[in-house]
Amino acid sequence: MNPRRLLPALLLVLSAHATAQSPADLAAETGHRLDASYPRLDALYKDIHAHPELGFAEVRTAALLAKQMRALGFEVTEHIGKTGLVAIYRNGPGPTVMVRTELDALPLQELTGLPYASHVQTEWNGRQTYVMHACGHDIHMAAWVGAADALIASKSAWSGTLMFVAQPAEEGGGGAQAMIDDGLFRRFGKPDYGFALHTAPVPYGTVQYRPGVLTSNSDDIAITFKGRGGHGADPSATIDPVLIASRFVVDVQSVVSREKDPQEPGVVTIGAIEGGSAGNIIPDRVVLRGTVRSFDPATRAKLKAGIERVARAEAAMAGAPEPEIALGGHAYDAVVNDPALTAEMAQVFKAAFGARASELPRPGTPSEDYSAYVNAGVAKSLFFTIGVYDPAGFAAAQAEGKPLPYNHSPHFAPVPEPAIRTGVEAMTLAVLSVLH
Repeated sequence: MNPRRLLPALLLVLSAHATAQSPADLAAETGHRLDASYPRLDALYKDIHAHPELGFAEVRTAALLAKQMRALGFEVTEHIGKTGLVAIYRNGPGPTVMVRTELDALPLQELTGLPYASHVQTEWNGRQTYVMHACGHDIHMAAWVGAADALIASKSAWSGTLMFVAQPAEEGGGGAQAMIDDGLFRRFGKPDYGFALHTAPVPYGTVQYRPGVLTSNSDDIAITFKGRGGHGADPSATIDPVLIASRFVVDVQSVVSREKDPQEPGVVTIGAIEGGSAGNIIPDRVVLRGTVRSFDPATRAKLKAGIERVARAEAAMAGAPEPEIALGGHAYDAVVNDPALTAEMAQVFKAAFGARASELPRPGTPSEDYSAYVNAGVAKSLFFTIGVYDPAGFAAAQAEGKPLPYNHSPHFAPVPEPAIRTGVEAMTLAVLSVLH
């Protein structure tokens, strides 16, 4: 997308600001700035993509972003919530606007074949694993730096405080809450507005938003089924936790299909089964790990209660000891967008992107711990998405019934240009629209 397409939206946003420069001059200046800065953003993106780090271990990544933000004139404080950082830029009286990005990657082997693909391996949960930016956090970081650069370049047009937050451990690690617990808002003030974006496996150049509930509640499942180990040839002398766990994986879906209100979305997924060492040995325990997704509080409670009841019933049916059940570890609440702010941003995005800006028809089942900031008191907040795939390739894949790889896939390969540019443009416009 040509940055000069920003002109209509920037005219709308900046017309209220009395400055020495005209809104048209500011629009052109912002477009030229992005043209000039994009090669650096592209290099930053590819560097981060090739060197991913897992949650609370994002030492190199955080240092890269800290260096970028200091070069722009921000006051940077590192090691908030362990590896997070906060960059502050004060530009006179006005609202405080928070912009959040994530730092962490996923324990996954990259299979994209990209020239800048990750080959990183590290220790994780007691085992060696590959690491990959498979959720787009590297795109988010590049757009985060780009928006900061564009906002500083146009500082004569606005007054207020920028609060750029780079958060560790979004992928199931509770990084947002860790930063809040480490005094994020106590030390730096509570923002009047908050913004964050996320990549989506849809055509690049698009911006999507939704008032109200955007993402799902999320609760972890960790269940240890206990048995009595023994020889695989003599099962009657054992209590087989593999069989118990297998029954549970099947039977727990009856909670979704028969107990939950069919009009309310809800998902129970078991993603990991850990137990046993050999085919002829019955182990003495099996651990299941999974996730529960929901939107409605009553559905959330119903699913969690059903999971626990089914787990205890399976163990009791086999004459096994009580299982150890942990539900809700690293629980995330749904992200809820402020309706009034979303309506305002919809107009700004439509002015900038035309038909490529649209409202999502329904919430998504993925979860996000950005909700922790909203729950902690960010007055008004908007979380929106940007597309990352070539429109022609996307349309062809849809026609063939073969959707392109989704976030968390080892084949997830965003197209950085213009996805990063779109992120910079959309976030810059969003922040400018609420600053005085």
